[in-house]
Parts: sequence; structure tokens; C-alpha cells
Amino acid sequence: MKQADLVIIGGGPAGLCAALSALKSGSNVLIIERNKDLGGQLRKQTHMFFGSEKQHASLRGIDIPEILLSQLKEYEDKVEILTDSTAVGLYEDGVITVLKKEEDYFKIKPKVTLVATGAFEKALAFPNNDLPGIYGAGAVQTLMNVHGVKPGNKVLMVGAGNIGLIVSYQLMQAGVEVKAILDAAPRIGGYLVHASKVRRMGVPILTSHTVKEAIGKNELEKAIVCQVDEKFMPIEGTEKEFDVDVMCISVGLTPLNELLAMRGCEMKYIPQLGGLVPLRDENYETTVENIFVAGDATGVEEASAAMVEGYLAGLCAAAKIGYKPENFEERRTDYMKQLKDLRSGPAGGHILSGIGQVLIGGKNV
Repeated sequence: MKQADLVIIGGGPAGLCAALSALKSGSNVLIIERNKDLGGQLRKQTHMFFGSEKQHASLRGIDIPEILLSQLKEYEDKVEILTDSTAVGLYEDGVITVLKKEEDYFKIKPKVTLVATGAFEKALAFPNNDLPGIYGAGAVQTLMNVHGVKPGNKVLMVGAGNIGLIVSYQLMQAGVEVKAILDAAPRIGGYLVHASKVRRMGVPILTSHTVKEAIGKNELEKAIVCQVDEKFMPIEGTEKEFDVDVMCISVGLTPLNELLAMRGCEMKYIPQLGGLVPLRDENYETTVENIFVAGDATGVEEASAAMVEGYLAGLCAAAKIGYKPENFEERRTDYMKQLKDLRSGPAGGHILSGIGQVLIGGKNV
């Protein structure tokens, strides 16, 4: 059985920043990442970040992993990275079971574990929603921004949050025609700066609309949409038809935290945070001692917040096993202030109301 100080499950924005923070405190770190490359969602995000310089504002997401990885190289004697490796179990004795490339199965016993597994895309139920040509927004971003592949020629975007608006703009930049963006809510959920970009390019945004049916034999050929009432029920006679070969579903993310539930962490369903999330304290330690969490696994937010949460959780997880630097309080205060600033925007109240329901014995951050 492999021994380790701090194991971080997930090498996305939160996991990488947690690793850097813990390494800076003096801890050894082992990162487990199921993909072949580190960076997670950052590797498919070509838009520029908001926030401050500390959160890499004005840089594109795809450029941030290389910055973080170059910083990791400074600690190469203290960090071990397992890519193409999936954590498949987190047990009561603290053991983590790992499957590497579907061949090598082994166990790790860390002193402390930090779960930064991110989130997965929500689906939308309608007839024929399994036709080829119907994707999640993350899959479309992966095709275009990672592999350079156009998903199709005519797209209907379902969801007018930030992801739906940003991906729509990216599709148009790639030469794809976006026929319309629709959202069941009565108003746009994303930032107006993103909505203005696509509107200026002639794309209609249909609020209070949903997908009624997808049509096609072997692949998507048409999409039927309709208006919904204040209870989100379809209104008969309001149907519209779009000739499209791609439907992109962007209706939100759900925290990916089955490992935390398996370990016995107390969980609670919080709609404002995307679904089932663990209860945790100000230091991002869950109800199970020595199990920490950061990023979308503790509540879906922007990548900037996930990175700062990673820094904070990594600092506190390292301190829990004896790696507490002299400037611990200074760093902790700085990270908490950064989170407060990030959550002072339009969506901040929504996020903070959710955090207030999962925070154990502390003040909101």
C-alpha cells in the first residue's frame, strides 16, 4: 500500500491550486487525475477571466494551466502526479483505491485527503434527447477548444447562463451558425456583457422557452421548442421549429462528490450550489476529520472561486497534518478576502445563501 501526506483527488483548477498551496507550506502532495492532462475545465475555456490579478484576470482559461504547472515544477521533489488514474473508492479507514488506465489497481493511505472532483453537466428531459448531435456544453467546448473539431453547422443553444452564452459566441467564432439561444427562465441568467455579444451578431435569445421535442432518424434534424408559463409548463400553440444538426444543452452543473458520500461525509441538497454538497467548516474540512473539499464539489461557482478555494483548502489541509507556516493566518485571511470579493458580484447573494446552509460553526466566506 502506498503512503502519502496529502492526496488531492482531481487535477482541475481547485486541485492544482490546492497542491501549490500545500507545497508552499512544506507538505508532500500526491495528485490523482483521471484524464491524461491536468487543468480540468480550464483547458477548454478560451474566454478571458474576470476577478483580480491574483485570479489571473484578463487571461484565457486555456493559458492558466501552464502557469500553474510551471509553478508545480518548482516543487518536483515533493509532488507526485498520477494521470490517467481514477479514484474509485474512499473508505472508512482513510484508504483510497485507484484504477490506472483500467489495468493497474492499487491503494493509497494518506494522512489527509482533499477532494476536488469538480462537477458534471445536468441533462434535460424531452423526447429523443439521445439523438446523435445533442451534446452538453462541456462536450462542445472539448470538441472545439481542445480537439479543434466543429460539432456541426447549425446549433440551437439551450441555456442562457454564462456557459451557454460564452459557448454560443465561441461557436460563431468557429463559423457555426447559432439559430437561437433559449432558456426556460423569464430572464437571462448570464452576464449581460456576454448576452450583448451574441445579440449584436443577430442571435435571438428566447426566454421562457424550452425544448418540446427533438426530431431525426439517425441524427438530429430539427428541434421543436415552445413557450412555458410561470410554472415552467409548456404552452400549447406556441411551438417553433428550428432546422439544426446540433443541440447544445447548457442547463447547469451538479457537484461530482460520490466519493465524499461514500466516505460518510454529511451531505445536503442545496439548489443554490447545484445539488448535493458536503457540510464543511471555514477551512473546507468536511464532517469527516481529515477529509477536505474544494471547487465545484463543494458548490458550483466560477473557476476563479474554485482556484481560491483550492488555495485555502490546501493551506488548511497541510496545516492539519503539521505543515503550518508562520504566515498561515496572513495567507488564510487573504484567500478568504478574495472569495468575499468574488462573491460580491451579481450572483454572490445566491451563492452565499447556499453556503450559509452548509457551513459548520463559522462565518460565511
